[in-house]
Amino acid sequence: MPIQPAPSPEPAGLLAAADALFRRSEYDAAATVYEQAAQQAATAGDRETQTEALAQVARCFATRGRKDEGRPWLAQAAALADPAAPRGWSRYIGVRGRFEWQDGDLAAARATFETMYDYCRRHGLADRAIDAAHMVALVAESPADQIAWGRKGIAEAEAAGITTWLGPLWNNLGATFEQIKDYAGALDAYQHARMYHHQHGTDRQQRIADWAVGHAHRLVGDSDEAARWLAPLLLHFESAADTEFTGLTHRELGELDLARGDRVAAREHFTGALSLLKEVGMPDWDATGYAEIEGRLRELTAAEA
Repeated sequence: MPIQPAPSPEPAGLLAAADALFRRSEYDAAATVYEQAAQQAATAGDRETQTEALAQVARCFATRGRKDEGRPWLAQAAALADPAAPRGWSRYIGVRGRFEWQDGDLAAARATFETMYDYCRRHGLADRAIDAAHMVALVAESPADQIAWGRKGIAEAEAAGITTWLGPLWNNLGATFEQIKDYAGALDAYQHARMYHHQHGTDRQQRIADWAVGHAHRLVGDSDEAARWLAPLLLHFESAADTEFTGLTHRELGELDLARGDRVAAREHFTGALSLLKEVGMPDWDATGYAEIEGRLRELTAAEA
């Protein structure tokens, strides 16, 4: 008896598999499976799954810094998206808002994400309502709005019991408090974020959450507690070949050494930080922060001259 070929995967199954890859940040692989899902959905006449898959191919391109390659995929999703099909429509507008955000049109992005939030709440899509609140908090221009929407996202996630969202939501809230120099608020938020990252995150996410708590302890002036968190992390990030966070930890330890008056150790840490952070492009993504480290090193060098 001849062996029958295995049936093609159902479009919804392919979409779920691609989503799992995307959550693990395997964007190349995810894009390939999303394309397969879109093709299978088109064959099956499953317009809603096709819309979701096409939108996610576009998002994979944007996430990899290739948004212009993603625009034709987003246009295909737009042509199929139907407000009467909630999962397809919500996925499409969520990706459209991200393109508007990356294009620098924050007003359009905010309007899109607020629309998405209201729509998803009406249609019982709690996970996507949380995503929308999270994105409004990211694109809002005033810290007050960022805090309000951050708390709204946290409340939605807690009410729905979707605790996987709580690490990123609390982390972003902490960053906003840090931005406005409410360092006690930042420490509290980062401590909450750490709890959830240790429940759901990867090893790297857990260690970064630890780093944020140590960083916040330094900001509130608790140098001993900051050192207790940060010193072991330097060895961890070095052994993991994590250039970015090795550099950022050198910076933190340099600030702690400077506060203690150990200028020699501080200079070594700042020198190491500059070298590593230049390697990962910090002058491009945080020119102000990089310049601050350069300033510290100049001051130390001038004092020794």
